[in-house]
Amino acid sequence: MKVIIVDDDQLVVSALKTILSADPGIQVVATGADGQDAVALFDKLRPDVLLMDIRMRHVSGLDAAEHILSVYPCASILFLTTFADDEYIIRALHLGAKGYLLKQNFESIVPALKAVFTGQRVFGDEVITKLPRYVKREKDDYREFGLNEKEFEVIQLVAEGLNNKETAQRLFLSEGTVRNYLSVIFEKLALRDRTQLAVFYYKHF
Repeated sequence: MKVIIVDDDQLVVSALKTILSADPGIQVVATGADGQDAVALFDKLRPDVLLMDIRMRHVSGLDAAEHILSVYPCASILFLTTFADDEYIIRALHLGAKGYLLKQNFESIVPALKAVFTGQRVFGDEVITKLPRYVKREKDDYREFGLNEKEFEVIQLVAEGLNNKETAQRLFLSEGTVRNYLSVIFEKLALRDRTQLAVFYYKHF
């Protein structure tokens, strides 16, 4: 897997390069210091994954991602930042980023890169819990996804971070019924887990 690292903190770049280079399946092909570098390096090297900060001098990671994805819609961009600001997460989702992690979770970076490389989307738990309800849709819009009202209520509570027991209590259902609802929901939406379901909810509702 070819990876480009872009961050305006050279200590972070060095640390990331050391961590990633220790994995035989990852090749760091280039590093950059801002969004301009990201655009130029991506265009030149076409990496499998671009690992990039958000707040950087000159051109931000989000602006760079917007440009790259407008030219290469299938580009795999994983944001690694210290900021879990709602506005950043919202824009990253809208742009089509494949992941959004916080830097303090260094141990998650290699698994996240590998997941993104295989086509998955990766958002840290702390990011998921901070995702705001930034779009309010009409009540019946969930039906376009083949969902019924109770399934949509389950999805809403999962997106709020509630576990099965808490969801069951809120909806006056048994935990087994909630698990059954989730199985059906995952199948209908072709999703694998609760994290993907929360991301789906905040992207579409």
